[in-house]
Amino acid sequence: MQRLSKLSPLLSLPGAVPAEGRDEGVAAHYGDLFREQRTLADGTGFVDLSHRGVITVTGSDRLSWLHLLLTQHVSELPAGQATDALILSANGHIEHALYLVDDGETVWAHVEPGTQDALLAYLESMKFYYRVEVADRTDDFAVVHLPAGSIAAAPEGVVVRETAHGRDLFLPRGDLEAFAGTHGPAAGILAYEALRIEAHRPRLGFETDHRTIPHEIGLIGSAVHLQKGCYRGQETVARVQNLGKPPRRLVFLHLDGSEVLLPGHGTPVRLKADGEEGRQLGFVTSSARHHELGPIALALVKRNVPVDAELIAGTTAAAQETVVEP
Repeated sequence: MQRLSKLSPLLSLPGAVPAEGRDEGVAAHYGDLFREQRTLADGTGFVDLSHRGVITVTGSDRLSWLHLLLTQHVSELPAGQATDALILSANGHIEHALYLVDDGETVWAHVEPGTQDALLAYLESMKFYYRVEVADRTDDFAVVHLPAGSIAAAPEGVVVRETAHGRDLFLPRGDLEAFAGTHGPAAGILAYEALRIEAHRPRLGFETDHRTIPHEIGLIGSAVHLQKGCYRGQETVARVQNLGKPPRRLVFLHLDGSEVLLPGHGTPVRLKADGEEGRQLGFVTSSARHHELGPIALALVKRNVPVDAELIAGTTAAAQETVVEP
């Protein structure tokens, strides 16, 4: 059972509307969704991601040990270099996604809200004789996102994870309100999600289900290193990469803007020519209203769906763009 997130103190900011579902605990928006998106796209403001789990790994064996467990090559990860990694099942299905950085003494990772307990239990079970200590630091540290292009300075001493999409800060939780006072304006999770969907970046629990393999959602290379072995599920990764194709593929959808409601997670995707009673070919994984593109979504569809096929998501017409090649 997933642990519910604590309520962020930033829900007291003017206009804050609480998010629901997996993002419960932080603000969905602060009163103006499109303005918040434009603010992030312009490289200003920040996003409160304090509902996400924070895990640390310390000890002299931390990188060599994680290298054996993760899909990413981390045995020689330079201090300060961010990377993404997965933990797979024995059958190669995605179980955990970690967004990590090593500060020279400690590996810091943030994970999906509520998944840190299961991740910690797995890591503890794999320690054996290695000189490592793992800890859940969610109660002590809050993740805050500064968008790409932001020139805002990170507070002194704060661990920073810098990527092409922006900087993730592991901020002492008690400093969250003071940070908001000097780094605003705040943008809600809906704005952050709209830009994530626009960038075709998959998210655990949204673009994944119990049988998702990394190839289906475009994580080979970014989160899965093909020149390493010795991790659970590696045989499936290698077999699909070398001998076959994944059964499904991620697509980006431009949705008909005349519809009032967005198709939610799990909405069936079908061929437009077959109508609402046609055979289901996939499902919507995430959807959003984008400040420039209008209503957009990501979806997982069967690999053999033609790349130029016109689709419907529920009752909404959808034009697809290829994210993962068939």
